[in-house]
Amino acid sequence: MAHDKKIGLFALIALVVGSMIGGGAFNLPSDMAENANAGAILIGWTITGIGMISLGLAFQNITNRKPELDGGIYSFAKAGFGKYMGFNSAWGYWIAALLGNVAYATLLFSSIGYFFPVFGAGQNIASIIGSSILLWMVHFLLLRGVSNATIINNIVTVAKLIPIFAFLIIAIFAFHYDKFTFDFWGATSLTSTIGEQIKSTMLVTLWVFTGVEGAVVLSGRAKNKQDVGRATVIGLIGILFIYLLLTVLSLGVVTSDELRSMPSPSLAFILESIVGKWGAIFINIGLIISVLGAWLGWTLLASEIPYIAGKDGTFPNWFGKENSNHAPINSLWITNILIQLFLFTFLFTDQAYTFAYSLASSAILLPYLFSALYQCKISYTGEAYQPTESRTKDLVVGFLASIYSFWLVYAAGVSYLLLTTLLFAPGALVFMYAQKENKKKKMFSTMEAIFALVFVFFAVFSLYQLFTGKINI
Repeated sequence: MAHDKKIGLFALIALVVGSMIGGGAFNLPSDMAENANAGAILIGWTITGIGMISLGLAFQNITNRKPELDGGIYSFAKAGFGKYMGFNSAWGYWIAALLGNVAYATLLFSSIGYFFPVFGAGQNIASIIGSSILLWMVHFLLLRGVSNATIINNIVTVAKLIPIFAFLIIAIFAFHYDKFTFDFWGATSLTSTIGEQIKSTMLVTLWVFTGVEGAVVLSGRAKNKQDVGRATVIGLIGILFIYLLLTVLSLGVVTSDELRSMPSPSLAFILESIVGKWGAIFINIGLIISVLGAWLGWTLLASEIPYIAGKDGTFPNWFGKENSNHAPINSLWITNILIQLFLFTFLFTDQAYTFAYSLASSAILLPYLFSALYQCKISYTGEAYQPTESRTKDLVVGFLASIYSFWLVYAAGVSYLLLTTLLFAPGALVFMYAQKENKKKKMFSTMEAIFALVFVFFAVFSLYQLFTGKINI
């Protein structure tokens, strides 16, 4: 199959970094401190570091040993657990990417609202109009080809790192150890236990790391398959270090209580407290650039997965169509139409950013879990290994990544997981249509049918919980 210009190592690293550093990094200190103090936050970062590095190493190992799997985490789930599990991985990732862009939209226009009050907190009519214009500008840019988009993403990734590094340098000199250690475990300012505090950080850390699989998703467009794994691990370790510094240094500049009361993006107001108003202006400009880049990267990732799944018959064939620039034209159209519809949720909830990123984080748990379990499977069976080759290290990596993924499912909480089933359940109909389109006599195996029924059951239960007010959006 012909593609436009292939993607090199630097562009793949930029895609990983650019996809991870979106808007979440600029609101990370207050998001982490919302329900946790410094001690629990450090434990949360330790768990996240071990889990995400294990997951990144699993991506690298699978990509190197199974270079024929071009669809990244979708292909891993399909190869390891069958077509319907592969479909759900692709469907969940697609939903997560859609909702991620909705979260970016509200945070972007919240920052623009700092300069132009008409946009308010990024969730009013003006913000919806602005987000919609931007959405379709990105759409038509991507229709011109993926390589054009990655060139722009390279530039934007470098630009977005400048304000973050500037913040870190200034915050080092403004750091006060007594503020960092004040009420270290939240004994006086929080009523929750240490365990509950740690759990509260998990969806936040998952959200800011979502995108680590960016190079893996686009592995079919890479110049060298080995670069995919390298880009994933390099990008992940670099961003983990940056995120840890952002959080720790912020807790030494202002207290947890002060962080909890700060508006978005909290990084701007932390810097303002150190250097004055120009600091907030500087960070807000950086955030605008950052979210624009992340929006571009995530729209690219969101459209790529259904396109790959459409080409091999897991999604309806319609999704697999390319235009003359080798852009996934139909997948792009349906992706951005759905994002447009989700933008209207700004009118119904004043917590659009938190709701969107939490739901996006919940939706991506399934694709991550299947990838981790696939690492365990190939390491255990010895598939793609030499007979005498040691598999112990890779088994440990797969085990840690799987435990982390299961822990995230637990930490996400029942409410968001139930709401996620509302998004997964309709996917069974799309899968059935694709199977019928490709003349498959048996749509589901017995286990797949049970899995689909479980989704439907919990989706119906979720609707009941919503209508009775037991779950609030």
